[in-house]
Amino acid sequence: MPQLLAEDKKRITPKRPRDYVAWAVAIAIVAGLVWTAVTNENYRWPVVFSYFTTETILNGLLITLFLTAASMGLGTLLGLVLAVMRMSHQRPVSGLAQLYITFFRGTPVLVQLIFWFNIAALYPNISIGIPFTDISTPVNVNAIMTPMTAAVVGLTLNQAAYMSEIIRGGFAAVPRGQHEAAESLGMSGFTKLRRVIIPQTMPTIIPATGNQVIGMLKETSLVSVLGVADLLQSAQAIYARNYQTIPLLIVASLWYLIMTLVLSVPQSMIERRFSRSTKTRLTPAATSAEPGAGQPVPTTRESLL
Repeated sequence: MPQLLAEDKKRITPKRPRDYVAWAVAIAIVAGLVWTAVTNENYRWPVVFSYFTTETILNGLLITLFLTAASMGLGTLLGLVLAVMRMSHQRPVSGLAQLYITFFRGTPVLVQLIFWFNIAALYPNISIGIPFTDISTPVNVNAIMTPMTAAVVGLTLNQAAYMSEIIRGGFAAVPRGQHEAAESLGMSGFTKLRRVIIPQTMPTIIPATGNQVIGMLKETSLVSVLGVADLLQSAQAIYARNYQTIPLLIVASLWYLIMTLVLSVPQSMIERRFSRSTKTRLTPAATSAEPGAGQPVPTTRESLL
């Protein structure tokens, strides 16, 4: 009840003069920017609209979406493996995961993309097969490491380092009592992960993952240096011919903005869904951080499921 009264009081708080001043300043700034964009002929809005849905731009848009989906999907799977390795009690296993994360988080994405594109300079040919046998298949690295392959590999490996830390943070947020209660009920490792751990980590993982998706969408523009015909590269290819640099950059920026706004909608819906789901799944006893002195560990299935 006190909380409801506080919320009601907050809603009926009267506006102060400085609130109106802040609104007036904000509206003036936005109106000035809109007026400048509309009246300045150097923006060349007719050119922007004429190229907004051309085939070249739309093809680049599809490649950008493909790179985002592929890199995020593969990066999340690899990040899950790294997160499990990072939490391992075996020091060599956790050390290898930490070394991977440190390297890929400590070097620029652009440098990594260029490195993978030129990896054939170090390993022109590799053999894939069964160790200590004659069963192997030679692979021409220069042939398979196309600009698109290098883009997917570079973005995936970089994204995996960040996703592993996001997933590890979500796992670490689950109270230890939940693990003990699941084990006391005789749950297997997979069942415990599916019914207890993952539902409680989602409210922590989803917002950060959504931000990573949006960040990955914009980071795909870096693959233009490799010659991949993504959205930015497509716009560059057009203005290299007609010299309409600003209008084509506006076209690319508008598409990036639209895609970011579209991705934000399902992210918000998923966040709300898992937030409600977690609240209904967990009882106050199950959400306690640690069982206190004399407080029993929750052992009823209702407190976990």
